Amino acid sequence: MALRTIIVEDEANSRDILRNYIHKYCPDVEVLGEAANIDEGLKLISSIQPDMIFLDVEMPFGNAFDLLDQVPDRTFETVFVTAYNQYAVDALNNHAAYYLMKPINIDELIKAVDYVKEIKDKEEALADRVLKPRVHKVDGKITLPQQDGFQVLNVSEILYCQADDNYTEIYLENKKLLVSKTLKYFEDTLSDFPFARIHKSYLVNVNEVVKYRKGKGGSVVISNGKELLVSASRKKQLLSYFE
Repeated sequence: MALRTIIVEDEANSRDILRNYIHKYCPDVEVLGEAANIDEGLKLISSIQPDMIFLDVEMPFGNAFDLLDQVPDRTFETVFVTAYNQYAVDALNNHAAYYLMKPINIDELIKAVDYVKEIKDKEEALADRVLKPRVHKVDGKITLPQQDGFQVLNVSEILYCQADDNYTEIYLENKKLLVSKTLKYFEDTLSDFPFARIHKSYLVNVNEVVKYRKGKGGSVVISNGKELLVSASRKKQLLSYFE
């Protein structure tokens, strides 16, 4: 399917370059509109309902994050295009599917489009369906440190883990455990099991995901009914677990 896109960029020359690159090197992308500021961009998003937007970070009277914050239920993917790399971490953690630096590298542009296309195709196949993981339940145990020793837990009992500063809350079916280890520790420890880091705050047992919803970054519903946000930069990894 063709990706419906818009370009939000305050510099006319940059818009021209990007539009020409997309037309020449990305035949699966259809540019349906261009905007030079946040207000114009918001109007285009409302009227066109794009699959993807190419979004400059720094613009007059605000920046890309200001625009995105005004679209709380967005279903499009965002590709940031900017000369300022100091925004990269925040962009990829919270808002962007891909991050392009100016001057635009054609190979990176193609990668960005392919990345978004794969996400959108998978979303169309999985949205609002009960999900069937590609992986099977895996037997295994994990030890959780405690003041008087450690607790042994079956990996399959874990629904999801949530970051709490330097601690991690581990959610089971009927209770929650607080462990003095970071979420990164559990991400590494459970790397041989079907656990996906879907957000800077969440690590989920893929076998316990029952539904995926499109929206602001997307979200998953766990078997206990809890809905968890998915970062835009984590979508592809998560969706790859499902048929």
